[in-house]
Amino acid sequence: MKLLVVSDVEHPYLCCASLKERFPDIDLVISCGDLSSEYLAYISDALNAPLYYVFGNHQGPLPFDDERVRKISQGINLDQQCIVDETGLILAGVQGSLQYNYGHYQYTQLQMWLKVLAFVPTLLHNKIKYGRYLDVLVSHAPAWQLLDAKDWPHRGSKAFRWLIDTFKPMLHVFGHIHLLRQDAKFQMNIKHSLVMNTYGYREIEIIPPRRGYPYPRSGMFRLVRKGF
Repeated sequence: MKLLVVSDVEHPYLCCASLKERFPDIDLVISCGDLSSEYLAYISDALNAPLYYVFGNHQGPLPFDDERVRKISQGINLDQQCIVDETGLILAGVQGSLQYNYGHYQYTQLQMWLKVLAFVPTLLHNKIKYGRYLDVLVSHAPAWQLLDAKDWPHRGSKAFRWLIDTFKPMLHVFGHIHLLRQDAKFQMNIKHSLVMNTYGYREIEIIPPRRGYPYPRSGMFRLVRKGF
């Protein structure tokens, strides 16, 4: 199973008529925010793959009207949702960044905590029903001290760090922090989780679990290719 995860910048490698030939076997498209609805709809259509997304704090041409931005056509907004995809993958999402200038989709640490804590009953139910809490956490902002930055706008969420430490999703993907160097650090492993900045795009493969183990509990993620 392969995921194409995008964030923050419309990458020229994805804006082409031959996208399906470049990415022939993508199962899911995930957006970590700050991308236009047209860009996301094109990728999802071209690859014939479901789209899951959260909004960033700079949502480009999308209007900031609650009735109109709550949904991107052909996609599912993961903000404050925890769902099981038809492939069996468990995904949850949180939109926006930490508050720094009172703009759209900006939240205090407390507000982020409230968003994350709302997941807890569903995560506990997942553990009972599926044998695991969560597979993929999708956010725009990073987690506290996990590839975040020291400047005020790009601090990480303490609530995300707690969720990762406590419920151990296999993968946390985020954006918000722009990576302008090819040698910039964009991923790290912590306990049972792979944490990855997806600025530009990342193609990620789920390595199947060992025989006899439930999917995808014992599987893992592997980066196939990246583009800044």
